[in-house]
Amino acid sequence: MRTNALVPELAISDWRVSRAFYCDLIGFQVAYERPEEGFSFLTLGDAQLMIDQIGLGRTFELAEAPMERPFGRGLNLQILVPQVEPILERLARADVPLYLPLEEKWYRRDDHEVGNRQFVVADPDGYLLRLFEDLGERPAGAE
Repeated sequence: MRTNALVPELAISDWRVSRAFYCDLIGFQVAYERPEEGFSFLTLGDAQLMIDQIGLGRTFELAEAPMERPFGRGLNLQILVPQVEPILERLARADVPLYLPLEEKWYRRDDHEVGNRQFVVADPDGYLLRLFEDLGERPAGAE
């Protein structure tokens, strides 16, 4: 396995709960883990993510900024998936609410637009995940 140049590591409150959320509902797979530290390295396609339970392994905390839920305020992680529909179905069966509902969104990139079919869901600690499937490109301003 090749590690990406940037791999977020999320401090989490309950390793088992977060691991189940990411693997069973979102579709990540465990590349490797250290359960005694509450740590997992997860992959989904080319996406890579680490989860690490607060207080078991090394926790990066600042005295002037205590860990309070929701974690990751001001940050959302965009994750490319082959299809959003199976993930939406698993989340609905588990009664996990969406932070932002499914939408098709086009973003200008220079002289063209790129499309995402996307939604946002919060993980058990409040980290926001923007899961999307690629809709391709179109000329800027096309509707």
